[in-house]
Amino acid sequence: MTDLSRPSVLVFDVNETLLDITTLEPLFERLFGDGAVLREWFPELILYSQTLTLSDIYTPFGTLAGSMLRMVGTNKGIDVTDADIAELKQLFGQMPAHKDAAPALTALRDAGYTLVTLTNSAAAPSPTPLENAGIAGLFDHHFNVSEVEKFKPHRSVYDIVPKALNTPASDMCMVACHVWDTIGAQAAGYQGAFIARPHNSVFEVPNLRQPDYICDDLAVFARRMIP
Repeated sequence: MTDLSRPSVLVFDVNETLLDITTLEPLFERLFGDGAVLREWFPELILYSQTLTLSDIYTPFGTLAGSMLRMVGTNKGIDVTDADIAELKQLFGQMPAHKDAAPALTALRDAGYTLVTLTNSAAAPSPTPLENAGIAGLFDHHFNVSEVEKFKPHRSVYDIVPKALNTPASDMCMVACHVWDTIGAQAAGYQGAFIARPHNSVFEVPNLRQPDYICDDLAVFARRMIP
C-alpha cells in the first residue's frame, strides 16, 4: 500500500457512500413494522440489478427499487401500493449527505483532486439527489450508468470515467462503502478505497485483491490522501 502512486481523480459512489440511506427506515417501519427491512431490500436491489446486467437486460435503478419494494412486500404478505413506491422514490431523491461528506470533499477538492461521482442511479432532473443534499457543487463531473445501460460492477461502467476525462484508469481511485464496487473498479484498473459505513465490511477471500485504502469514514480517507 505504501508503494501506491497518488491518484489524480477520486470517483465516488453515491448511494450510502455519500448519501445516508438510513433516512428511509421510517418508510420500512411503516410498511413492515421493522425499519431493519431496509437492510433486506437494499442488498436485494443490488443483487437483482447485477442479475439483470449479467442477463443483458436494463431497467433504470429507480424502477428496480420500486419493484424490489413490492417483491419484499409480497414475500412478507404485505400489499405495497403505487403510493408506497412513489413515496420511496421521493425519499430516495431527498436523502441527506453523511455528515463527513461535505468537509472531506471540500478538503480533497482544495488539495487539488478532481472529484467525480459514478452511480447506478440514472440521471435525474434538477434538483438532483446530490443537489438536494447540498454537495453536488463539490464535484467536477457526475456520471451514471444510463450511458452503457449496465450496472456496477460491470467493467463498462468504470470505463465511462477514463474515457470521458481522457485520463488513465490507473490515475483514478473508486471510493465506495460497498466492496463489490471497489472490486469492480480495481478489476478495471482503478485503485479502490473502502469506506466502512454501518452494515458494510471488507470481504476476505483467497486471491481477491483487498481495497488499497480501508477507512472508517470519509474524514479518515481525506486525511490519508492529503499529505
